[in-house]
Amino acid sequence: MYIVIDHGKVLQHDKLINLITEGNATTDLHSGGDTSAFSGLIDELLLSMKHPLGVLIIQIVSIIAFSRIFGYFFNKIGQPTVIGEIVAGIILGPSFLGLFFPSVSAFIFPPDSLATLQYLSQIGLILFMFIVGMELDLKVLKKSAGISVAVSHASIIFPYLLGVILSYFLYTKYAPANIPFLAFALFMGIAMSITAFPVLARIIQERGLTKTPLGSLALTCGAIGDITAWCILAAVIAIVKTGTFLNSLFTIGLAIIYLNVMIFVIQPFLKKIGTVYISKETLSKTVLSFIFFILFLSAYFTELIGLHALFGAFLAGVIMPHATEFKKNMVEKIEDVSLVLLLPLFFAFTGLRTQIGLLNEGHLWVVCFAVIAVAVVGKFGGTSLAARFGGMTWKDSFSLGVLMNTRGLMELIILNIGYDLGILSPEIFAIMVLMALITTFMTGPALSGINRLFDRKQFTFQGKGKQLFRVLISFGPPQMGSTLLKLANIITPSNETITPSFTAMHLTPSSEIHPTNALVYEQEGFELLKRTARDLNLNVHTKYKATDEVQNEILKTVNKENFDLLLLGSARSVFTENVLGGIVRKLLSDCKCNLGIFIDRDFTFPKRVLAIVPPPGNPLFEKILKHLYQNGDVVSMTITGLLTNIEGRNDIQLLFNEPGKAAVELTPFNVLMNPGRTPKESFDLMIVSIEGWKMLVSRNTWPIESLPSILILRGN
Repeated sequence: MYIVIDHGKVLQHDKLINLITEGNATTDLHSGGDTSAFSGLIDELLLSMKHPLGVLIIQIVSIIAFSRIFGYFFNKIGQPTVIGEIVAGIILGPSFLGLFFPSVSAFIFPPDSLATLQYLSQIGLILFMFIVGMELDLKVLKKSAGISVAVSHASIIFPYLLGVILSYFLYTKYAPANIPFLAFALFMGIAMSITAFPVLARIIQERGLTKTPLGSLALTCGAIGDITAWCILAAVIAIVKTGTFLNSLFTIGLAIIYLNVMIFVIQPFLKKIGTVYISKETLSKTVLSFIFFILFLSAYFTELIGLHALFGAFLAGVIMPHATEFKKNMVEKIEDVSLVLLLPLFFAFTGLRTQIGLLNEGHLWVVCFAVIAVAVVGKFGGTSLAARFGGMTWKDSFSLGVLMNTRGLMELIILNIGYDLGILSPEIFAIMVLMALITTFMTGPALSGINRLFDRKQFTFQGKGKQLFRVLISFGPPQMGSTLLKLANIITPSNETITPSFTAMHLTPSSEIHPTNALVYEQEGFELLKRTARDLNLNVHTKYKATDEVQNEILKTVNKENFDLLLLGSARSVFTENVLGGIVRKLLSDCKCNLGIFIDRDFTFPKRVLAIVPPPGNPLFEKILKHLYQNGDVVSMTITGLLTNIEGRNDIQLLFNEPGKAAVELTPFNVLMNPGRTPKESFDLMIVSIEGWKMLVSRNTWPIESLPSILILRGN
């Protein structure tokens, strides 16, 4: 290679001489030792940075970073992540970055690169609308009647009417030139009427309303409203593009033909595919490619007939098989790329279009407040009144109105369609984006305010003369939930004066799980526990939530609802072998009730129990010991003390004065130190206080591998 390269320099020299002789020399072929090589490298680096692909990559990196940061911040303050991502897009646009750092904005987002960003974001929207369509079921329209249909359409008609009325006062000054009043009025109406069904579903899921009548009704109304609103929007776009209603009939006719083909031809075929692949854990690449083929062909056809590609993607999702496993597999394939990578590009592109600086005059802010007021009054008022007249309480009516007032991402999609069609001026576009942000941002606080306003004390039936002992079981893996329920049933006091009550809480550590997947995770998480509850003849309440704040969610639940005992599995932290690390450490310091941490060592049933009792003054420990003593299945109990002299503990001896089933032996701790036999071989369960456990660990009394299943108790 060296010889060839060395002789090749001669060819280079001869070629350059020939070019100069012929007068065609346009480039200077530098040798490897030329002193201008470094400057040439800099020029090449700068050229690469300005290359369209390089610009697109730095845009994607910037957008993902800002979206994650702002999404995390807004999630911390109790807002949907999507709000933070929208704000991140506005920050990257001319309203902030372009205003304060114009050179940086020009470098990252040069004007000639925005077309590429727009097309890429449109692909993300197509995938997103496909997922939204999969959330909806056409059968909802057949099954729903009465209040669902009334509320969903009232939530469209009222704001649509107010939007059209508002457009009458805005048209002269703020509508773009050459846009007919009909197009402007119809579009303002639909922009006021939309509900963000995906954001609505996540809010309902996060607040634990999925299985409540209010949550079910809100989801049903949102689904019906979305289908109706998108059909109206299709008609509006057809009218806008053709100029008059009569001219739009041809487009509407093609749309009806397309709709019938998708529902009555493509959907039955897809249903067969779903039936075949429903039992499979994953979809084959062939099936997945066919579904993508249907998706993009549908999007292309609606774009071709004069509607919008998003309608085709939406309908392609609607006609997909609605079996839970099929939807879960599809969502897992698409959602991560769509929501994490491509959709933030749409937020950034919307932010680049949003010029809040245009609202530099007082009258424009008056218009902004008027638009927000009309949007809230129309959506919230129309929904609440319809729900109230349908027989709902004022509290549920107001809550439903607040939920349906959520606009979020869907509103941005509508606004971008209007902006692309030239219906909205830059000023009105910026105002409507702010309206979408504010109406979504207010959902959480408004729901909390309504709950406080109509707060009513909840009473739990305890029975005559009985005290309720409430146990909360919090778990991750399904097997741990079943094991903890068995343990809770064994140790929980139950007699003539105490009635046990069990609640199981399963948390998925992510707040961005799709509602379809969340339903599957909830079913899978509680399936084994419910089977165990049936075997034990126990009535167990269940709580499920997808959250990034697992510790805080457990604390909020256990402290707010006044549980008597929190039972959870041990958790080691990343950097230590301490079984009280991870989320357990925070719970130990902030949990207000009794706490039990369980270390599972193939636990089945504790026939032989070792109890290392704490000093006097721990009622929880004493109640559990007495309950185990009277339990017919516990054969033997060995009582010892590490922080106390067991022989002098009359209070412990008094616990076993009454007739009991288990044989009790009070043994000094040093007697247990049998070198020939490990505790795991002698006992099925060890119960110890938190102080006793820390002393065992600090003294390195026994290797943890030699211990049986362990229940560490911290009394309150």
